[in-house]
Amino acid sequence: MQNLNRIIAGLLFGAALLLGLFAWMLAHRPPPVRPAVPVAQAGFPVVVTTRPLPAGQPIAADALHVERLPINPAGAFSDPSLLAGRIPVSEIGVQVPVLDAQLSSGLAERIEPGERAVAVRVDESNAVGNRLRPGNFVDVFFTLKRDGAIGATAEVERTQARLLLSRMRVVAFGNGDGEQSGTQTNAAARTAVLAVPVADVDRLTLAEGAGRLVLALRNPRDTEVVDATALPAFVGVLKTAAGSAADGSASTRAAAGIALDQLSGDAVGKPAVPVKPDSTPAPARIVAGARHDIEVIRGGRTQTVAW
Repeated sequence: MQNLNRIIAGLLFGAALLLGLFAWMLAHRPPPVRPAVPVAQAGFPVVVTTRPLPAGQPIAADALHVERLPINPAGAFSDPSLLAGRIPVSEIGVQVPVLDAQLSSGLAERIEPGERAVAVRVDESNAVGNRLRPGNFVDVFFTLKRDGAIGATAEVERTQARLLLSRMRVVAFGNGDGEQSGTQTNAAARTAVLAVPVADVDRLTLAEGAGRLVLALRNPRDTEVVDATALPAFVGVLKTAAGSAADGSASTRAAAGIALDQLSGDAVGKPAVPVKPDSTPAPARIVAGARHDIEVIRGGRTQTVAW
């Protein structure tokens, strides 16, 4: 029995030696060489300039390319096609990201070259019950009431209503901070912003100041407009050395201006009053006991008073 215990103890001691030797070999074994894993280049695709971009000029597509940057600036772009044709409001340097805050945006981007955005006062009765929406097309009618003067001094001799401008595009409608959108109706709308050719801004502002405008909604597929060649040309307020500015640019025609009697049409065909050098009346002589009458004009009405 004692021999058996010695044999078992010897076997256990030998196993312990083997396990200890194996542990020593594992502890002194060099670590395995791990293969190098390529690290992907970190960064964000950002559109940057290849040359300086001047302010006020459209951005050309070849002036942009995409680079990977360690940061993604706020307002940056990742697609150069989104920037082609946009207008910088200030000069942008070379090799710098193009940001949205550096570009013209908002209402100015919805105005075509040769147009101006003009706001006109509206209410429910003259703006299709406040049902206008940006993108609609309207005809602008106006009414003028005969003024109180009579004879050659009257600018508006007859009360009238006429079509002023055809197919004007609505670019905004509402109060500015709460424009209409969707199916909601802004009951407190105060202004409508129209895209107006620059040569017609004079007529629109004069008609609004002297009369009342009415915006008539029209189908966008209806392209019929006023035939300007069938109407008499407006005479400008400014008299230039070259005569009429009708053949000049739209801005030149706008600078020439228009008078209210021309807008109303009362100046057309009005006879000129000749002035003679000796037409100054002689001083009246007062005869004692004679009857004298005085003609008093009040607001277009005349009254004869004897004295």
